[in-house]
Amino acid sequence: MSEKLPSREEALEFLRKSGCQPNVLKHCEAVAALALEMAEAAKKKGLPVDLKLVEVGALLHDIGRGKTHSVHHAIIGAQIAESLGLPRPVVSIIKRHVGGGITTGEARKLGWPKGIYVPQTLEEKIVSYADKLIEGSRRVPIDVTIQGFSKELPPTTIERLQRLHREMVSLVGDCKCLP
Repeated sequence: MSEKLPSREEALEFLRKSGCQPNVLKHCEAVAALALEMAEAAKKKGLPVDLKLVEVGALLHDIGRGKTHSVHHAIIGAQIAESLGLPRPVVSIIKRHVGGGITTGEARKLGWPKGIYVPQTLEEKIVSYADKLIEGSRRVPIDVTIQGFSKELPPTTIERLQRLHREMVSLVGDCKCLP
């Protein structure tokens, strides 16, 4: 990656300056810890994964929560990241981490700008999946997340999340990090 990634400390400072509360920082740190364990497991299997990008992207994935706790935190977070001059791959992680991804049709209904909101790269998928396994700052099984999402999201979203789960288990399934 040609653009310089911020350090862990710089990423945490960006979260604080954007208005994120201590509980959001704890959540982001928990997601980063799990995502990094998953990325290391993928790397051990020979997959090309950028560990630093995973860590920084996971730390910053909820930077938009300093402004809103709605689903729009992904878009607002991406805008904040762009205004900070963060590298494009970090911006993409932020805007693609919600649920198992947001389809073009769903994004249109939400009034989001044209774009791709489903995780595409291995780093984006790892961060999105790790986020689904952290409730507050504790690790939870994917079944807990799916059960919670099923109460408020359509079946197509649940299916997308289940596909992401299957893909991640196939990539890092022997990782002791998965709850």
